[in-house]
Amino acid sequence: MNILVCIKQVPGSNKVEVDPVTGVLKRDGVESKMNPYDLYALETALRLVETYGGTVKVISMGPPQAGQIIREAFAMGAEEGILLSDRKFAGADVLATSYTLSQGVREAGEFDLILCGKQTTDGDTAQVGPEMAEYLKIPSVSNVKRIVSVDDDAITVEMTVILVGATNVGRQLAPRVAARFRTGLTADCTVLDIKENTDLVQIRPAFGGNIMAEIHTPNARPQLATVRYKVMNAPERNKEKSGKVTVCDLSNVALESDIKVLDVVPKAKEKFIENADVLVVAGRGVKSQDDLNMIRELADLLGGEVACTRPMIEAGWFDAKKQIGLSGRTVRPKLIITCGVSGSVQFAAGMNNSDMIVAINKDEKAPIFKIAHYGIVGDLYEVLPRLIAKVKAEKGA
Repeated sequence: MNILVCIKQVPGSNKVEVDPVTGVLKRDGVESKMNPYDLYALETALRLVETYGGTVKVISMGPPQAGQIIREAFAMGAEEGILLSDRKFAGADVLATSYTLSQGVREAGEFDLILCGKQTTDGDTAQVGPEMAEYLKIPSVSNVKRIVSVDDDAITVEMTVILVGATNVGRQLAPRVAARFRTGLTADCTVLDIKENTDLVQIRPAFGGNIMAEIHTPNARPQLATVRYKVMNAPERNKEKSGKVTVCDLSNVALESDIKVLDVVPKAKEKFIENADVLVVAGRGVKSQDDLNMIRELADLLGGEVACTRPMIEAGWFDAKKQIGLSGRTVRPKLIITCGVSGSVQFAAGMNNSDMIVAINKDEKAPIFKIAHYGIVGDLYEVLPRLIAKVKAEKGA
């Protein structure tokens, strides 16, 4: 197994200066060392060779004194080193660095595996590895915690994060996966972020949406989280992109289950507010259950669905599936009309990414107007009948 490790010489301390004329880091008289993350990559390569056999080579780009870290790699067990050095490389950005290194890799020969440190301590971009992969037309995987196994066809790696949709199926699957891996699981996340040490920052509503809890899983991998529907933007499709499909054959033993299906009852089709392009929302300003008829009439005229706030659920006027907010559903319709909704933080978090928000409320200081694209200050019992009549007139109904 031939492995190439990309390494870089970085300053040994944070006390560095930049030449005001050239804009390049002053390296004369500055103690240097191998990038710490690259040391991890080199150690991984050496362990793989111990297990599977092969050779380890290193490649670096920098001034002549960068040869110091190549000699350090030799001392650790690398067999060959390549140094790309030219004054023209001074101050190279990520794109230029990635291109130059990829050309050096091509000249160096063929490799079964190329390893890079997660990032460098002087640049912190974490972009060179993926950009090299693009230039070399090879697949890449980032944020790998551990290489589990290597065979002729594939390299199995341990990932740091697994995200599952917070659907009915996802809420059943994710806990079982977490139990199998003996790791933590955070359910119904609305915000996600990741730290430099790969710890996943998981934020979710708690206590009925009255507080937002921030949760970390520092001592276990992979980190699992279920993510609410429409919390994030869907990626745009690119017809030019393609990839390799690997068919995984599982033995019948692995597919056996202790669950016995006694009967299957077809479920009646229902419409979900998460999928609606238009929503008309009833809030606390609706005085009686009979008054919901005008909310439904407007929704029908616009080809949309009716939704509600939490007080409507507590009053027993709606099914819980119709609630918008942290303790309900997250929606992103093209148009949402709120009727008598004050716009609490919990409600707004479930709909503030809608394409068009129209708010109707008689309180001009209601928080809903802070996020609405259009606001109507008035009594919904006066505004809605006129709006319904206007829509009917436009449609010729």
